[in-house]
Amino acid sequence: MTGSVSAMVYFVGAGPGDPELITIKGRRLLDSADVVIFAGSLVNPALVAGLKAEVYDSAGMTLHEITDLMVQAARDGKSVVRLHTGDTSFFSAISEQIDKLREHDIEYEVVAGVSSAAAAAAALKMELTIPEVTQTVIFTRIEGRTPVPEAEDLGALSRHGAVMVIFLSVSMIDKVVEKLKEGYPHDTPVAVIERVSWPQQRILRGTINDIAEKVKTAGIKKTALILVGEALKASEGATGRQSKLYDKEFKHEYRK
Repeated sequence: MTGSVSAMVYFVGAGPGDPELITIKGRRLLDSADVVIFAGSLVNPALVAGLKAEVYDSAGMTLHEITDLMVQAARDGKSVVRLHTGDTSFFSAISEQIDKLREHDIEYEVVAGVSSAAAAAAALKMELTIPEVTQTVIFTRIEGRTPVPEAEDLGALSRHGAVMVIFLSVSMIDKVVEKLKEGYPHDTPVAVIERVSWPQQRILRGTINDIAEKVKTAGIKKTALILVGEALKASEGATGRQSKLYDKEFKHEYRK
């Protein structure tokens, strides 16, 4: 897919908020861009401060307005960065923007970012997979104004017992808890992290039984992740579980 006189549109993951958690490639593209369109309600404005580019905040823009801006800039031979929060691989809405670029034969590239899920695990000082506890992590959200497939209902997913990272759902914390109780033991640990990696970051810890009340007391209504699963116990103490990777009895091609 090649536009004969068009420059490139780059979809860049801005990271979770900390300006230092953008990739080197993402930072380079931002610094050299002619036009930057950023999700102003979510992306840290420090990332776009001092750029030579024309900068547009998409918070109040429609899909049509955003894509028209990208298409026109690219046709004018300009380099465009569409800056999204976190990583672009889920809950970023880049697919619908890409569809529009394809319609106009505009060339584009997607540049990975640091997910807020990764930043949340770092904030908790843990890994999300623990040997013999869980080897699966589910990224999902509860049904709201945008529906989810029936087979991916939060209650159904909770029956796997895996670690779950729940996006875009803290405003419906009572409903989240109700669904989680369908699968997890009610004393399963939960962490809610607001504005992960930002200076305003807050971490609440609890269990499925009490986390809703803690969230409401703290007044957290948006821009927060919910993490749930037995693996979260590793963030507060030793689990006694070890992988085989560094076991002295474990042989592999690099260690006989």
